[in-house]
Amino acid sequence: MGKHYDDEYKEYVAKLIVEEGRTATDVAHELEIPLGTLRRWVQSHKKKVNAANDPVGYMTPTEVKKLKEVHRKEIDKLREETEILKKAMHIFTQNQE
Repeated sequence: MGKHYDDEYKEYVAKLIVEEGRTATDVAHELEIPLGTLRRWVQSHKKKVNAANDPVGYMTPTEVKKLKEVHRKEIDKLREETEILKKAMHIFTQNQE
């Protein structure tokens, strides 16, 4: 059965690669950790960092595309409402003269 490492150790090792720029191959060899295992730790670490930096959290490209579409529709609706309000304001200010 394989070795089990605690989460702190996994984070520490992943940071060696991500933040200190060491190669995964060198770290895997030095610490006698299988390269595939080490790559999973690094991938997990990157997801955590991205999720922490992104207030929405990790989103797939499809989710981002859908969100952009929703925002575009909202922006178009707000622009239309603004134009209507501008026209109404113009009409009301003309009647006051």
